[in-house]
Amino acid sequence: MKKVYPSAAAALDGVARDGMLIAVGGFGLCGIPEALIEALKNTGVKNLTAISNNAGVDGFGLGKLLHTRQIKKMISSYVGENKEFERQFLAHELELEFTPQGTLAEKLRAGGAGIPAFFTRTGVGTIVAEGKETRDFDGHTYVMERSLVPDLSLVKAYIADKSGNLVFRKTARNFNPNVAMAGKVTVVEVEKIVETGALDPDQVHLPGIFVHRIVLNDKPEKRIEQRTVRAKA
Repeated sequence: MKKVYPSAAAALDGVARDGMLIAVGGFGLCGIPEALIEALKNTGVKNLTAISNNAGVDGFGLGKLLHTRQIKKMISSYVGENKEFERQFLAHELELEFTPQGTLAEKLRAGGAGIPAFFTRTGVGTIVAEGKETRDFDGHTYVMERSLVPDLSLVKAYIADKSGNLVFRKTARNFNPNVAMAGKVTVVEVEKIVETGALDPDQVHLPGIFVHRIVLNDKPEKRIEQRTVRAKA
């Protein structure tokens, strides 16, 4: 099956639709699929529920989709770098499902592994547990969390072969593998594409069985989320 597409727009053709549940890899602005986010914005799809550790920043990453009001709900663990997100949330224009970071990662991992739910002590006795089933194990109370299986996952990797086997680079290997595993359809943007068999199997971080479409973005912007400098001596 051919997995390599000529552009991000082509890679989303036929899979992006209104009202879908999407998951987007990345941590802050590290390892975000920026070309795929831009292409999704350009499709004009709306009423999206977006799973992402955070919500980008104003004007970049998922901040673009918030600016165009294409996202109706966020499932996130940290959203503190986006003023438009803050404005929409406080104005009751955007739904938010806050999820502890480790729980969010496990929800995606479990979804990719075919596990419908799991129990965790994280959030017990807080608003995180409200309305959820709890159960005692070995003298401790646990809350049941449902896994996440997005309709579409957007992922950033460093290298892919033409079969979709992926290599991530440094800290961009954050939420991306779990997001890729969980998606019913997973689209990946990469900086390099090599022939099948060119990658050392021991160096593959995620097997191609989880990847459906690949697009090359060999000149990513890679913005720095917060630049801190010291005065010149």
